[in-house]
Amino acid sequence: MKTLYLLRHAKSSWKDMSLSDFDRPLNKRGKRDAPFMAQTLKEMGERPDIIISSPAKRAKKTAKIFAKTLGVPLKLDERLYEAHPSDFHTVINEAFATHNSIMLVSHNPGLTMFNDEISDKPIWNIPTTGLVAIDFEQANTRGKQRFYLFPKQFSIPQ
Repeated sequence: MKTLYLLRHAKSSWKDMSLSDFDRPLNKRGKRDAPFMAQTLKEMGERPDIIISSPAKRAKKTAKIFAKTLGVPLKLDERLYEAHPSDFHTVINEAFATHNSIMLVSHNPGLTMFNDEISDKPIWNIPTTGLVAIDFEQANTRGKQRFYLFPKQFSIPQ
């Protein structure tokens, strides 16, 4: 059994329009939601073997929060920035060669498109800090979505 967690980065800031898309940081809501969702995952007893993240600032910060909370290693992979489903397939196939459970931290629309391609339950749009867990009994098959969580499902303290 292999488990894949798909995590969209936390909410980013558009405050400084001079920044490139790659360099946008988390905004106030993102800085609140990421630790909350990481702690929620920890309390559920869920823990990937490794987190692989887009190197974009907002994704990397989100991934660092999850890695620290869950106590797992973090690897950055440039293929996860502006990734298409084929890029995700390549990254997970490489990671599943040595790990049973991985988390990818990336961006839309690619992340949602990838979920819809590999999961038994399509999602119209994975929101910021949205998290999907998909279990696979065999490689290169459609997986079974075990859960789908996102911040607006919870009453997060301000």
